[in-house]
Amino acid sequence: MLSNMMDLFDRVLLDEENPFTFQPYHKAIREPFDYYTFGQNYIRPLVDFRNSYVGNISVFSDMEKQLRQGHNIVLMSNHQTEADPAVIALSLERSNPWISENIVYVAGDRVLTDPLCKPFSMGRNLLCVYSKKHMNDFPELIEMKRRANTRSLKEMALLLRGGSHIIWIAPSGGRDRPDPLTGEWHPAPFDASAVDNMRRLLEHSGVPGHIYPLSLLCYEIMPPPQQIEKEIGEQRVISFHGVGLSVAEEIKYGDVTAQSRNADEVCILSCFISVYLLIFLL
Repeated sequence: MLSNMMDLFDRVLLDEENPFTFQPYHKAIREPFDYYTFGQNYIRPLVDFRNSYVGNISVFSDMEKQLRQGHNIVLMSNHQTEADPAVIALSLERSNPWISENIVYVAGDRVLTDPLCKPFSMGRNLLCVYSKKHMNDFPELIEMKRRANTRSLKEMALLLRGGSHIIWIAPSGGRDRPDPLTGEWHPAPFDASAVDNMRRLLEHSGVPGHIYPLSLLCYEIMPPPQQIEKEIGEQRVISFHGVGLSVAEEIKYGDVTAQSRNADEVCILSCFISVYLLIFLL
């Protein structure tokens, strides 16, 4: 614990002296300091592996075969904590190490600007965007954020054209939060435009693409505050707990929408329901 905290404070202080700026597409920094391993080592002691679960490992193996054939994969996932990327990587590091290290995460600006989050973000492959939920926090910055998101979409399109990429996105645009009255939480509903944008980018990449629903259950190790906060610098509480990760079979747009007039809505609903059911089976 002491070693991890020393590394974290070292990285935070270094960034304060020489702030790192993320490009629209950021590749994990592995040297001279390995930020990826740093993030894994920090989150690992929080995960109770004896009480954790990975579902449908065979589907992850199918993904690896598709990636080796030059196909693209998009994981439509719920989002629970800033530790999600590390939880995914730790859960798959033995069974699917290539996926574990090579996922590209669509990341909101919060984890790119918070001093405590930046060192962890620097160790991941990221496509950097401004979240819809915070787009209007500062009206004078709206146009800048829109231009930045357009650049990130272009970078994503270029990655997909190259093939063999696996991209994680949380179409809810934010973390799952508990109901303020009951304290119970449910996956945040998916944003229709986010799902449809990813589908269209896959279809127009010129490379075979696949969409898989992914579910995460790791809320307890780093729960978010109950309300969405405007300012950077929210309190973080961590704990030792089991986690869960599972993936469903590929969602094939043509199959699920064949009999529907509102094809896009059916595809979005199918993704969300798959994630919702997987979570409650974990």
